[in-house]
Amino acid sequence: MGWRSIIITQHAKLSYSSRTMIVQTNDGINQIPIDDISLLLISTTQAVITTALISELSKKNVKIIFTDDTHKPISETYGYYPNHRSARLLREQLNWEIGRSQVLWTKVVASKLINQINVLKLQNVKTSSLEDELNKLELNDITNREAVIARKYFPLLFEDGFSRRNGSVINTALNYGYSILLSTINQEIVSNGYLTYIGIHHDNEENQFNLASDLMEPFRPIVDFWLANKKFNEFTPDVKYGLVELLSLEIKYNGKNTLLRNAITIHVRNCLKYLSNKEQNIKIEMELLDEVPNHAINDNV
Repeated sequence: MGWRSIIITQHAKLSYSSRTMIVQTNDGINQIPIDDISLLLISTTQAVITTALISELSKKNVKIIFTDDTHKPISETYGYYPNHRSARLLREQLNWEIGRSQVLWTKVVASKLINQINVLKLQNVKTSSLEDELNKLELNDITNREAVIARKYFPLLFEDGFSRRNGSVINTALNYGYSILLSTINQEIVSNGYLTYIGIHHDNEENQFNLASDLMEPFRPIVDFWLANKKFNEFTPDVKYGLVELLSLEIKYNGKNTLLRNAITIHVRNCLKYLSNKEQNIKIEMELLDEVPNHAINDNV
């Protein structure tokens, strides 16, 4: 799997030739090795992409995300037959033990809540009320502490009265950042040979990414933290680039410093092994550093 996140922001033609993605714009021609690409975000409706390129990117498990005319992610490519998928893996997924699913969901929620509390601490916000709620977390989060803390967390992080239900620019940016995380998690699930729409907690028949929606939860506060440290009134290209670049942010995962992109790879693999009874224990510990990147990525066109 590659390491580069590519964003297309202007009129362009994207094609394939000799293991290379060719990007033609009014400014010239760019050539990018297919093996280097991890994610392709087409953030414009003025781009044309050939089926040959889509096919080759899919073979390499590269996600292609398309946006609408407001630059909001609206769809992504999803390969039918990943190289590692087998009937055995599908049977495993359909027969995951309920007890293991509940334990994993509890640890996922706990990690998310701890990370939300740590984000507030990095912003010098008092967190005693959230810590009280965290202490009430039970197996499978049957009392829904996740939702209770969320209602307190976002107004503390952004502003009093802030709601995730309105159409503010902050919510637009949050949704965009979460979409990038979701896509990256999907990519890892598929590359390991499992289905994205069979989750351990999320169970929406209209959501083909239930499992990714489950496993991404601990990483959401990274997006929150980055946006809380930015001052912007419009959802500009620089904000979009910065959100994609978060995949290259250094964090500490299970005691080791690594890039967010690599932490996601390890996290998804560990979760799938635990669910499939290939590991007896699961550890999800993430530590945010107190610095966030200020630059936008340079792999945009």
